[in-house]
Amino acid sequence: MQEQNWGDEELWIVTASSASVQESQPTGQKSPTRDFNPYGSPSKATVSGEELKESRIKAETLAAQMSQFVKVVSKVFTTVEKQVEPKAGLHLDEITLTVEISGEGEIKLLGTGGKLGGKGAIELKFKRSDLPKAVQASETV
Repeated sequence: MQEQNWGDEELWIVTASSASVQESQPTGQKSPTRDFNPYGSPSKATVSGEELKESRIKAETLAAQMSQFVKVVSKVFTTVEKQVEPKAGLHLDEITLTVEISGEGEIKLLGTGGKLGGKGAIELKFKRSDLPKAVQASETV
């Protein structure tokens, strides 16, 4: 049995965006509270007043973006860890990051206090598999 390349698989990404500025500006035109025209254009799907947009991305695209993101984050925290004084007895044991995937498959780091914090976000938790030798030696003393 021949296995299909997983990179060719596609994933659905659903994103939400605020209603367009054009729709939110008052025009002075009267309109009913509901859409009474059954033959008009179909309304767009919304959640809490935000339009939903669906897009498909290849698994390979998402994997490449995630790989690049993790590579950069790894280098950042390796540099930070080197700045900590060994005598202080501190070490970086665990990192938790919250990321968002855009409709184009871009991986974005979410900061705190943002409007989007937690909305469709993915939490990545990196935990140290083993302690550095210097830390292990100081703990056994």
